[in-house]
Amino acid sequence: MFADCPFCEPEPDRRWLEDSVAIALRDAFPVAEGHTLVVPVRHVASIFDLALAERADLWRLVGKARDRLQQELRPHGFNIGLNGGCAAGQTVMHAHVHIIPRFLGDAPDPRGGIRWVVAERARYW
Repeated sequence: MFADCPFCEPEPDRRWLEDSVAIALRDAFPVAEGHTLVVPVRHVASIFDLALAERADLWRLVGKARDRLQQELRPHGFNIGLNGGCAAGQTVMHAHVHIIPRFLGDAPDPRGGIRWVVAERARYW
């Protein structure tokens, strides 16, 4: 555990789902209603630093969180992904997966989804 890491000891009220390997937390700076992070309990910078079994358990919790968000919010879609390293925009160096519910009309043109992280190359149509 790292004392200055916001994911190593998250506030109890942010814990939404959890198991022995990972915790699902509501994002502190959500881009959409229900924006959730799934973080491994063990402090690692990348999900690829986890053992294969831990990684599988983490993705299992991502699935459970997505299912629960689907039941609670009834979104029309999801963006699910991660920022791996500073060049990819990772600002908290504790691995985490974003689950972002999406709703029809929440963006003028959602085509391309995560391709917009490099805006000038996003449009391929």
